Amino acid sequence: MTPDRRDEAQAVPEAPSRRSLFSRHPTAPYIVAALGVTIVAAIVLKLMGRVWWCGCGQRNLWAGDIWSKHCSQHLLDPYTFTHISHGLLFYCLLAVFAKNLNRAQRFFIAVLVECGWEVLENSPLIINRYRSVTIALDYFGDSIVNALADIGACALGFAIVFRLGWRVALVLLAVMELLLLIFIRDNLLLNIVMLLYPIDAIKNWQTPAG
Repeated sequence: MTPDRRDEAQAVPEAPSRRSLFSRHPTAPYIVAALGVTIVAAIVLKLMGRVWWCGCGQRNLWAGDIWSKHCSQHLLDPYTFTHISHGLLFYCLLAVFAKNLNRAQRFFIAVLVECGWEVLENSPLIINRYRSVTIALDYFGDSIVNALADIGACALGFAIVFRLGWRVALVLLAVMELLLLIFIRDNLLLNIVMLLYPIDAIKNWQTPAG
């Protein structure tokens, strides 16, 4: 090869190797999978008879009265904060018990568990349990948009720990639990206690007079 030919060959850049989106972004498959299970959860909820939004015909972004039938029927309500707490706790628990998995894999597991809970929560078994032993006397299940917002809130909680660290997350968890206790006399801890081991004294305290 002559010097001129050699120089021309060296001047031609190599063709870039074709890499898929997933190979360039290793977290992408788990984010896509998380979106996939969320869509599946929405389909399952629809097949279970859940309405997309409140049957009242309104499309409110916020329903603040937990004693109203609008609670759990619009996009957000006070219990949305308990689902943020789900994400905070899932991150911390998975960091301890699933150390061999990376953050993207743990994120998928957190969303998968939350989707499973949303489906279970809207089953007749759990709905009747809520109505019989907790203050959720008018609870007939979530609307689909509310369930999707709850799943998104869980994902947000997971992301908060990822960005701010577990110490900040635990402080945020404590603050949300305290504020919910003050304003609605309920929070994630009491919700779990009353669902698993109902205590009449707590239920009487939570029930508004009159």
